[in-house]
Amino acid sequence: MKKRHIGRREFLRSAGSGAASLFCGSALSDRARAQNADAKSTARQPNLVFVFADQWRVQSVGYAGNSDVKTPQLDKLASQSINFTNAVSGCPVCSPYRASLLTGQYWLTHGIFYNDKPLDPEATTIGKVYGKAGYETGYIGKWHVDGHGRTSFIPRERRQGFEFWKVLECTHDYNKSLYYGDADVKKYWDGYDAVSQTREAQEYVRKHANKSPFVLFMSWGPPHAPYHTAPEKYRKMFGDPDKIVLPPNVPNSLRKKARQELAGYYAHIAVLDDCIGDVLGTIEDCGIEENTIFVFTSDHGDMLYSHNQTKKQKPWEESVRVPFLIRYPAVHGRRGKEIDMPINTPDIMPTLLGLSGLAVPKSVEGRDFSGVIRGSQSADNDAALISCPVPFHQWGYQRGGREFRGVRTRRYTYTRDLNGPWLLYDNQMDPHQLRNLCNDPEYAQVRQELEKMLAQKLKETNDKFLSGPEYMAMWNYQWDKNDGPK
Repeated sequence: MKKRHIGRREFLRSAGSGAASLFCGSALSDRARAQNADAKSTARQPNLVFVFADQWRVQSVGYAGNSDVKTPQLDKLASQSINFTNAVSGCPVCSPYRASLLTGQYWLTHGIFYNDKPLDPEATTIGKVYGKAGYETGYIGKWHVDGHGRTSFIPRERRQGFEFWKVLECTHDYNKSLYYGDADVKKYWDGYDAVSQTREAQEYVRKHANKSPFVLFMSWGPPHAPYHTAPEKYRKMFGDPDKIVLPPNVPNSLRKKARQELAGYYAHIAVLDDCIGDVLGTIEDCGIEENTIFVFTSDHGDMLYSHNQTKKQKPWEESVRVPFLIRYPAVHGRRGKEIDMPINTPDIMPTLLGLSGLAVPKSVEGRDFSGVIRGSQSADNDAALISCPVPFHQWGYQRGGREFRGVRTRRYTYTRDLNGPWLLYDNQMDPHQLRNLCNDPEYAQVRQELEKMLAQKLKETNDKFLSGPEYMAMWNYQWDKNDGPK
């Protein structure tokens, strides 16, 4: 509680908004009125605050067992939330994830399987659906589905239904971070962008808390590289990288470098954890906690030298598994619960719409698991599809990239590339995926069963598992320099 109030005072000083910013809407002046507003709000549709970070793997949160990282706010949130412990980013790279989040479709349907390509402005998206249902809609931070240049202005017709708008397509210069509002005028976040974006989100919540229901998406750029650009206060928290514990799948030759980069990665995470506490504190102060769906997740993970790999797009746990917490006290109370059923990126949109009592559009391919959260539906999803239709950028063909398709079940990870079966891991017995069982005769039957699951997933998503160049030609996409096969 102390940390939250410090964050609020810092907001008032930095924003210069005066005493009026202490109130959540014009009617609130104290805690009692906030509680009365909360009682009234339960009669209407829930608010939604969706917070997600770029490249934050599930292995780097305290509640998942990491004792080095500092995430007390997230750990507390997890104790109050539905925690999908096997949430995956099915196409684990920035633009494909974001397009699937917005549309509820798989990457070969909406066509964003390669970064920096434009999502159809006419797509049916989560912002448009909530807007048509009478919600106020807002988006703050990184967008990365416009495809017209990473620092270009994004006009209203390409904002996919979001009205309030303080956004940039993409940047990783977190201390000189550009954004646009409604006009084609460059503006800059003050200082470290995630903190300023959080202050903006807090203000948005205060202004909308007692009006019509609202949806707010906040998309942070950190903890994506560059790793050593968090505020000094947080970098000092991890000033001795040699103390960081590494998983056994990091090669000996890379362990020093991995610790150094993890120190910066964890510093970014520590900042974001404080920001999460500030947003949650504002929601509580405004008396709307009971009737607000709060989501925390990430677009994909980061290998950070596990398996001698960096970044994302790969099928290993550090790349595909992400934190996924949903807190909605009006539905599941205030006690946390773990659900080990796999859930995939296209499932997010229909699940949130289901929790909000809104119809799921026919264009959506993901499944509505709101009944699982409510306790009225069995957790019957046995596997999530994982794939890389086109390897590019940091995992282009020249860097060992390959097309793959696979499934992540509660227990196993199985993938095949264009040449046949590639990887099989028993994640229960081998959580660090040190032993590839793909050619182990003792696991032949398991592999056959997983192959059947994969075949069914490919059929359901109309995925013919073609080569990357075939998909690029099909969508008339141009390769970035050095990405295409030689």
